Amino acid sequence: MAQYRSTLTIVGLIFLFSSFTTNANERPVDERPKEKQSNSQVYIVHCEFPDREGASRYQDLDSWYLSFLPATTSDSSREAPRLIYSYRNVLTGFAAKLSPDDLKEMEKKEGFISARPERQLDLHTTHSLNFLGLHQNMGFWNDSNYGKGVIIGVIDTGVFPDHPSFSDDGMPPPPAKWKGKCEFDVPKCNNKLIGARYFQSSGDGTPLDEDGHGTHTASTAAGNFVPGANIFGNANGTAAGVAPLAHVAIYKVCSPITCSESDTLAAMDMAIEDGVDVLSLSLGRLTSNFYSDNIAVGAFSAMERGIFVSCSAGNSGPYRFTISNEAPWILTVGASTIDRKIKATAVLGNNEEYDGESAFQPSDFPPTLLPLAYPGNDASDSYAKFCTPDSLNNMNVMGKIVLCEVGNTTRVNKGKAVKAAGGVAMILMNTELQANTTSAEAHVLPVTHVSYADGLKIKEYINSTLIPTATIVFKGTIIGDDRAPVVAGFSSRGPNFASPGILKPDIIGPGVNILAAWHISLENNINTNSYFNMISGTSMSCPHLSGVAALLKSVHPDWSPAAIKSAIMTTADILNLGLDFIEDQTYNPASVLATGSGHVNPSKANDPGLIYDIEPADYVPYLCGLNYTDAQVGIILNRKVSCSEITSILEGQLNYPSFSIKVTVSSTAQTYSRTVTNVGQANSIYSVEIDSPPGVDVKVEPTTLAFSEVNQKLIYQVTFTPSGTIPSTSYNQGSLKWISDKHIVRSPIAVRFLFF
Repeated sequence: MAQYRSTLTIVGLIFLFSSFTTNANERPVDERPKEKQSNSQVYIVHCEFPDREGASRYQDLDSWYLSFLPATTSDSSREAPRLIYSYRNVLTGFAAKLSPDDLKEMEKKEGFISARPERQLDLHTTHSLNFLGLHQNMGFWNDSNYGKGVIIGVIDTGVFPDHPSFSDDGMPPPPAKWKGKCEFDVPKCNNKLIGARYFQSSGDGTPLDEDGHGTHTASTAAGNFVPGANIFGNANGTAAGVAPLAHVAIYKVCSPITCSESDTLAAMDMAIEDGVDVLSLSLGRLTSNFYSDNIAVGAFSAMERGIFVSCSAGNSGPYRFTISNEAPWILTVGASTIDRKIKATAVLGNNEEYDGESAFQPSDFPPTLLPLAYPGNDASDSYAKFCTPDSLNNMNVMGKIVLCEVGNTTRVNKGKAVKAAGGVAMILMNTELQANTTSAEAHVLPVTHVSYADGLKIKEYINSTLIPTATIVFKGTIIGDDRAPVVAGFSSRGPNFASPGILKPDIIGPGVNILAAWHISLENNINTNSYFNMISGTSMSCPHLSGVAALLKSVHPDWSPAAIKSAIMTTADILNLGLDFIEDQTYNPASVLATGSGHVNPSKANDPGLIYDIEPADYVPYLCGLNYTDAQVGIILNRKVSCSEITSILEGQLNYPSFSIKVTVSSTAQTYSRTVTNVGQANSIYSVEIDSPPGVDVKVEPTTLAFSEVNQKLIYQVTFTPSGTIPSTSYNQGSLKWISDKHIVRSPIAVRFLFF
């Protein structure tokens, strides 16, 4: 189920070199029949279009792509090669079902560049909007007209169109540029849900969401106002997306199990053609470069056409080097908590109390103490502590509260196993890595999910007495956690493996215990289409930022994707509600490798003062500077390029709103320039303020920027010089701020120290 996939997936560094995306563009060339056993598989093929004389041999793009396919084989044991998708916008190439022999024949064709097997991708609100400072009839929400006129394309598991979050009350017709389609069998689209398409591997031939993940992400980005939203009576309020009057277009590429790369690439291709303004993708995989990452390739083509692309960072934290979707033309979004908890407290027989969370909070659970059991004390079964069904078969948990450790299976499945074995309630103990990041989920029995430290104390109590007892007290919705936002333990961390000179993630946003639309009722006795569920993951933080981008696009239609991204990053918050530095899941100050620029502040992003803009052409010398071949750069650009004719740049020279540098024992000074554009007041003066990372001296010239008009551009240089003593830590951080009387434009600095 999507809610479990998107909540937490601990991925070891063994996956570091794997790729991560899928994109889909247009309807299939043919419908896939049920496949016989064969060694054929889907390949993504890149090619280059012939010259005018060669092109005249083909009637259209499809016929040219078909010319690459080998002739139908007479060998009945081999499946004939088949064209699956013809890509028109995201790349020059196609997806085809090929055998290894077919591929060998294709490699001989004129115009062939490369081919590789497609990969499968992983799927990575009431109060969260108030937490972001968005309030009805006032402030930025009102100024942005709630995103009216902007189209958000959501590439995910589809949509449940009958949900009131997709009502078109108060919605205008879609813009004239819209070219999309609604592929439901009966009329389901309207002025809110303006398009819905499905792609081949995504399910049963309809855009209908069979999983819930797509419905949840789409409503988070742009769901309409729905009063009385709640989960089991908790988190009650009016639900809405971040851009509640924006239009939504759905592209279903994922089944409940996985997302295919060829479908995802085809969806991106089609979304570009349909006319979306923002693309939101809560899916991906790790990668080692951009040219083999088809989300990065598709996103580049979208960015060139002025489309903003927001992607989830991944759920493989807190390990380093686990970021997905790290191309600099993508907004990479990590996950944080909000200041709401659905509190459930474990009360032990020794009168100690430990607060946890659960979305299911029965009103009739007895306050009396019950026997407390810990299956992990059974030394004969190392899996017993995880409360899997098999591990509880020989356990006496009848009528008891059971302490279970997170891991091995989903948290909700643990509760199902406990209930099936006769247990009456469950205390979930977090892993050490996830520390204090707890989830409020729709459990099947009374549960509280507690932190790792509290779980250890509960285990100590169990082992200290012959008859341990406990109960759970359900306290409902509590708002006011001044530690929020806290970086979620599962949120993937940098550094950026594919491009270490670009700091990732870019931003964090609400991604823990987010209430949004769902495709089925969680309470079987309720007959209504107004379903909601609370789930966690960077899948949830990504659509929050997609919605913020839509609001900014509505106010500033002339801003480029890079300008919108810069505004989001340079105005981000670095302090929590208690005015301390944002913490990670261990309640220690969070690294920029976890937060990027900080936590999104939509209202401040609307008036950033200065922006770091990047034109599509600016990425060419950057890509050549990564030492890619001409063909590899050409795959990303979707055209031929000769890096020998281009003055390449180092990664740090890209006009990015943050800095990520590497220092070794023998490092000399590194100098990079930045160009800032004044989008604030005409006559503005900014002075620099530097917080140098330990081990590096930072110098900026000039120290003052004086603007005389709007949209004026000025250049400054920043020099990083090792201070002489390499610190003992491998990473340090600092910042560079440009400060006027009305604005603070902040860029984080990340420094990696290599001790050789």
